[in-house]
Amino acid sequence: MTTAIPLEPDTALDEPILDNPAWSSLTGAHAHLAIGNELVKRYPDDVSPFTGVRSWSDPDVWDAVIDVFGPGAVVSVSNADPELPEGWAEVSRGAGVQLIETDRLQPTPFDEAVELDADDVEEMLAIVARNQPGPFRPRTHELGRYIGIRRDGRLVAMAGERLHPEGWTEISAVSVDKEHRRQGLASRLVLDVAFHIRERGDRAMMHASATNVNAIAGYEKLGFHLRKRTAFLSVRAPQ
Repeated sequence: MTTAIPLEPDTALDEPILDNPAWSSLTGAHAHLAIGNELVKRYPDDVSPFTGVRSWSDPDVWDAVIDVFGPGAVVSVSNADPELPEGWAEVSRGAGVQLIETDRLQPTPFDEAVELDADDVEEMLAIVARNQPGPFRPRTHELGRYIGIRRDGRLVAMAGERLHPEGWTEISAVSVDKEHRRQGLASRLVLDVAFHIRERGDRAMMHASATNVNAIAGYEKLGFHLRKRTAFLSVRAPQ
């Protein structure tokens, strides 16, 4: 039996940089991909929808968002729930959780896993479309190391790295086709990705939809722990 994820975040797991992981990534490990200004940065559209904002409390931040995305654009907001100024509209909202590794996590290489790259993009996009783990675009694989499992030549499972806030790496795009579930593939891929994250001296983190209770319980069993609950929004800029 898996242990249910705690109802409240563990205050002992305080890592302030993880309150703003996209900004840390776009001003650090992913600075070469960043588009924007001193207050707001984003990834190219074909890489990721994530937006990095230095501080939502800055009085100039909303004008800076428009400067980066343009009037009328739909903008992703994660790990924040800012009050929208007049003229802005909420398009969608979802509840999420942020998980971080604990000393219970035992990262382990998975010999069957193969590294994926630009030659595998079509298959990577297809497995994401089948399993819907979250945003994945034609150049998302450039954000970090991605691995997969092939059976009879077909990509049936995948996981990889996304955001890279300082000292941390996010594990993302965990996907296993329905007919290959309950074989431990997702767990073994996550542990392999975590192994290589630790080899670089980083620690592993994850985000998940709060409604995906089975996946959250599985990650908690592996050695991840709830750090915080968060909102994932999309908002529309005024014309």
